[in-house]
Amino acid sequence: MRIEATSWEVKAAAKQAGTRAKIPPSWRLSAGDLQRAKNQRDLTGPFIRQFLPENVNIITSKDSLELVESLRRGDLTAVEVTTAFCKTAAVAHQINNCLHEIFFDEAIERAAHLDAHFAQHKTVVGPLHGLPISLKDQFHVKGVDTTMGYVGWIGSNLGVTHPSQIHKLESQVVSELLSLGAVLYCKTSVPQTLLFGETKNNIIGQTLNPRNRNLSCGGSSGGEGALQALRGSTLGVGTDIGGSVRIPAAFNGIFSLKPTPERVSYRDAANTNPGQNTYRSTVGFLSTSLDGLELIFRGILSTKPWLNDPAVVPMPFRQALVDDYTCRVELNGSVKKSKQPLKLGVLWTDGLVQPHPPVTRGLNTLVAALKQAGHLVVNWNPPSQETGGRVHQSFLTADGAHGIHEHLNLSGEPLIAGLQEEFQLKPPIGLLQYQENTLEGLSYEVKYSDYWNQTASDDGQIVDAVIMPVAPHAAVIPGKYYHTGYTKIINVLNYSAVVIPVTKADKSIDAIDGSYCPQNGTDQHNWDAYDPEVYNGAPVGVQLVARKFEEEKILAIAKIVVAVLEEAKNNEKR
Repeated sequence: MRIEATSWEVKAAAKQAGTRAKIPPSWRLSAGDLQRAKNQRDLTGPFIRQFLPENVNIITSKDSLELVESLRRGDLTAVEVTTAFCKTAAVAHQINNCLHEIFFDEAIERAAHLDAHFAQHKTVVGPLHGLPISLKDQFHVKGVDTTMGYVGWIGSNLGVTHPSQIHKLESQVVSELLSLGAVLYCKTSVPQTLLFGETKNNIIGQTLNPRNRNLSCGGSSGGEGALQALRGSTLGVGTDIGGSVRIPAAFNGIFSLKPTPERVSYRDAANTNPGQNTYRSTVGFLSTSLDGLELIFRGILSTKPWLNDPAVVPMPFRQALVDDYTCRVELNGSVKKSKQPLKLGVLWTDGLVQPHPPVTRGLNTLVAALKQAGHLVVNWNPPSQETGGRVHQSFLTADGAHGIHEHLNLSGEPLIAGLQEEFQLKPPIGLLQYQENTLEGLSYEVKYSDYWNQTASDDGQIVDAVIMPVAPHAAVIPGKYYHTGYTKIINVLNYSAVVIPVTKADKSIDAIDGSYCPQNGTDQHNWDAYDPEVYNGAPVGVQLVARKFEEEKILAIAKIVVAVLEEAKNNEKR
């Protein structure tokens, strides 16, 4: 049943116009500037900075940890920092269409209250005091829409059906961030359904990759990735059920953390098919720095989220796990004398879809740097990832897309191109089939765990973490994301993962490999889609994967790997 008779196109256009109207007139770009942006391949760096005052660019060039330290010392005020990021987000949205919700006025008002607290008490409210944090449009903020990309939920909160609760719900993670002193100021774009590796919907259209507008920003936390690439945010909250914080991080050249689902609260957040909890979506984080990921993860856990959400395991931040790894290396990531090196597996290909040349070069670059720093790298050949991927997909479509179509029917909007075949309405699978799929998934987890354990059989040292592609390509050409197996396998296993940027596609060295013979139809489609000229400059990220509930461990390993990579790059310049 539809909420009202107004056509979905009219509602979407009004919502889009209303969002633009929330940008202060003095922050709006001219028609000529907007046209220049449309013709620009790379919107980041100098291009977006030209539209902003120098003091704003100085503030937004800082990463999360530097910002909170400046705020704690009183070198910057919360109003200064918040205004800078609101202005930058406003320009980012105008040139790259990445925001669903704008509440800049409320953010600046909160920042002023934080500054008043600091002036009176000479101390900060919490570890995130005054830091602007962006939110994927799944998280409820009081007084603000949560559409999650559906036209039918404009004017309300997705998942809220009683009128008395509209705009009054607050997600638990939002409450936690506010208690830590954060400033919330915008919600970022997502694809319709969330179950898509790109970001487009019938409300605002498509969000492209600001580093290379031939390509997608990824999905489903794509607006987060795009906003951060444009420095309109240094830290944001997303979700991940098949790669949704990892894909945008890799495609936009930033960092992300995907925890095991029960580590961070999902309470009172909107979701697709929330009753499907065999393979839960997880709240995750995206940041322009690794320190930002640790800052927010440590802060969220300090609020003891398990007290208000019984789905969260009572597990505080474990500094000892971090120390166990960082004590083994020098500042540049090289192994200390008499200390045990990292032992890392590397998955070059899942055997289903071969990565493009820039991704393979990124893996080679990282492996060479790690070996030079004294770490051990071994090939990773786990049980067939086809099995895990197939099981995962069976749960995403288990309800026959009935939940998705309920949301579509509220406005009469159609499925977007790219989803029409996969999510056409069909009968749900039966209970016995659901149980059989569950058992197959559990069996796969056991086999994968057994494989991991046997890596200690040759030298007594078990693999610490695995390096693998995030996707078989750098940031993808829209409409040509054929294989998400590299990310969703980690959701089947419920493992912890961090994405780090490694390099960029380079047409001068990432030539087409004419000797490669694709193994199947999907592999052929992916291989045919590679064009060195189109992909030139696209970010290449990799994911570092640890086992369940090993978030502290994988953050520590990521720091070591990034330090090793930076040292190798510096050595090349010398």
